[in-house]
Amino acid sequence: MTDKNTFLYQKSTLNVGGRLLDLSQPKVMGILNLTPDSFYDGGRNSTLNTILKQTGKMLEEGAAIIDLGAYSSRPNAEHISTEEELKRLIPALNAVTNEYPHVMISIDTFRADIANAAIENGAHIINDISGGQMDQQMFKTVARLKVPYILMHMKGSPQTMIKESNYDDIFKEVIQYFVEKLSQLKELGVTDVILDPGFGFAKTSAQSYELLNKLDQFKMIGLPVLAGLSRKSMICKALDITPEFALNGTTVANTIALTKGAKILRVHDVKAAIEAIKIVAELKKKD
Repeated sequence: MTDKNTFLYQKSTLNVGGRLLDLSQPKVMGILNLTPDSFYDGGRNSTLNTILKQTGKMLEEGAAIIDLGAYSSRPNAEHISTEEELKRLIPALNAVTNEYPHVMISIDTFRADIANAAIENGAHIINDISGGQMDQQMFKTVARLKVPYILMHMKGSPQTMIKESNYDDIFKEVIQYFVEKLSQLKELGVTDVILDPGFGFAKTSAQSYELLNKLDQFKMIGLPVLAGLSRKSMICKALDITPEFALNGTTVANTIALTKGAKILRVHDVKAAIEAIKIVAELKKKD
């Protein structure tokens, strides 16, 4: 395509705070939950000391991006106020940016006010589980801030999504969702967009595996794809285990995602994800 204003080309770089993030080789996003009730690591990062320690560990292991989240999006999670989300997020964000000034930080939030405050305090990317549906000001805010945006597919909210898994053709509906949302973002001038199919969000395990199996077909949109599979219920149910024992299953799922073109792996366990990327890279080497 020659029209630089269209989304229909293969995008491999993002402008992240004035720096180019090269996605020609897959990157790892390390999850840093600041919540007491996240499904796997809730409550583990409850002090600034533990937050900085975990950030340092993930960066040392090779994370390119640290994803801070102060609102739990697990099914039936407690809904908290904007004030509570800010209270959890901003001190942690300031501590991380002071200790690691060169780190790329994404913020896991569906609220435009949180997104604005986070970018003002040194964050670089907005990771929105709701695709702008839970805050009608989000797209305009991202456009004004001129930051990369992770567009995820979800129906309903964390409190209701478990009841929202009815689809005639899930892949077709997710593609249509992305096309419609990208049209809105394009109108506002947003160009740095990452797609996230939203594994487990308003989807049964079988539906999530269908999307994983068809992940390579999202290339038709021409934007980088993020795979958020880490320790999720689709893995736990298949193996009859709890999230604590789902690292091996996560690595298998991440490896499949990489072979199908995923450019970012969002994970709790950075070292294992980096190793998966290195092994898959070996497949592409020529003798």
